Amino acid sequence: MDFTFSEEQQAAAEAARGVFAGVEPDAVPSPALTRGAVAEDFDRALWSRLADADLLSLLLAEEHGGAGLDAVALCLVLREAAGVLARVPLLEHSAALAVLQAYGGQDLESGLLARAGRGEVALTVAAHGRTGHDPAELAVTARRDGAGWVLDGAQTAVPWACDADLVVVPASADGDRAVLALVPREQDGVGLAEQYSTTGERLGELRLDSVRLAEREVVTAEGAWERLRELLTVGTCALALGLGDRVLRMTSDYTGKREQFGHPLATFQAVAVQAADRYIDLRAMEVTLWQAAWRITARAPGALPVAADVAVAKIWAAEGVRRIVQTAQHLHGGFGADVDYPLHRYHAWAKQLELSLGPAAAHEEALGDLLAAHPLG
Repeated sequence: MDFTFSEEQQAAAEAARGVFAGVEPDAVPSPALTRGAVAEDFDRALWSRLADADLLSLLLAEEHGGAGLDAVALCLVLREAAGVLARVPLLEHSAALAVLQAYGGQDLESGLLARAGRGEVALTVAAHGRTGHDPAELAVTARRDGAGWVLDGAQTAVPWACDADLVVVPASADGDRAVLALVPREQDGVGLAEQYSTTGERLGELRLDSVRLAEREVVTAEGAWERLRELLTVGTCALALGLGDRVLRMTSDYTGKREQFGHPLATFQAVAVQAADRYIDLRAMEVTLWQAAWRITARAPGALPVAADVAVAKIWAAEGVRRIVQTAQHLHGGFGADVDYPLHRYHAWAKQLELSLGPAAAHEEALGDLLAAHPLG
């Protein structure tokens, strides 16, 4: 495996750094100080800049106005986004477009992909099931009705559901087959109950009561939901990596300037050892992320399915980002507990990313099942 990024991938990361350069995380109120959500909508101005930089169409083919890049490029961009806590549905939107392009029909592609790539339509994904702990595809049922489909069920904690134009909803059809339904937010039978995330962002409980969709609005190809879930999980790991990298740099800067007994905190052995341990966490998060993103992109054969690499990456992302922000708060002393200091928002985002799409324990269990089903040696 070659970890060297291509020129196109590096160009995408560079473009992302330019777009996110002016975003300040401390410009958004702390969730601890805000009644309700920290904002009513996602950052539309930033969304427009991402569209202008062709970063919303990163994974789309050239025929749809995209760059034709891969999951590795998306993860590079997401890493930059997390460093500034960018409040946009970049992960959900990009992952959904990639899967719809690969598995959707021509009718769907011609009417949606190019517009979504330009940012004219925003997509999100319902990936947390009814409770956040059960498989998402089992929370909604889809049945054929004449020339279309009827959906019933509920999905919890749908990110950006109150603001996105379309929600991609996994559903169970024929009892054992997962399909993806494109549900317009304003469709008859669609209900949204407002929820709030750990980060202070608005989520939505999506309720579907006999929602009728046309045939072209439901993707029935086998493997579509599995691929989307993989992309979402790896993208979450990329966000955790970007956040962890930023927090570790904040900690390094603080301990290098803050003095006790006439010496910078960073020169004390106890501080240096803790920072070094977190640096090791960060490097492990990075190598497992790129392994998983590469396997998804190349669909390369291996001793274990791609899902195993994704599980390993999420285990390290969940455990690593938690340890990084906890150590940062400890080494920042009183500033670590100050809700007006930006570190507080990074801690809230880290907890959200740690648990999103399953905590480390859930992925350890999944990895154990894969090892049992595919014994090595």
